[in-house]
Amino acid sequence: MITRELALRLRGTGLHWHPVSGDRFGVLVDGVDEIFTVSDMTIQAHDYPTGTVLGFNGTTEWALDSVSLQDAVWLPREDQLRDLLGGTFRSLARSTDGSFQVLVELAGRPEQVFTADRAEDAYALALLSLIEAAVDRR
Repeated sequence: MITRELALRLRGTGLHWHPVSGDRFGVLVDGVDEIFTVSDMTIQAHDYPTGTVLGFNGTTEWALDSVSLQDAVWLPREDQLRDLLGGTFRSLARSTDGSFQVLVELAGRPEQVFTADRAEDAYALALLSLIEAAVDRR
C-alpha cells in the first residue's frame, strides 16, 4: 500500500477516484489513521447528484455513518497504479539494495526511473511525475 503522503500528493494533482469494491482509503479526520476497504458488505460508494458518499453499513470498528469522497484519500494498489501509467510503463525491477525501480517512457522524452523502498511507492512516484508533466504542458 502506498504511503498516505504519496496518496495525498496524488490527490493534490487532481487524480479522480471512482470507488469500487476492494479499494482502500483513509479518512481525512485528525486522529483517525485507520485504513478502510470499500466492500459491498461494510462500506459502499453511493453516487448522488451532489457527489459520492462512502456509506458505512452495519457495525464497524469506527462509529461512522458516511463520509464524502472529499474527506477520503484513496490508497491505490500496485495494479491500479500500473494501470494508470498505461502505455508509459516499461518495467518494474528490484535493485541489489532491495529497492524497487519503475521505468516509464513518454514519447519524445528519455526514459525515467523512479526508485522507492516499496514497489507501490515507485509506481506512485512515476505517476506523480507523469501527471505533473502533463499539467506543465497545458
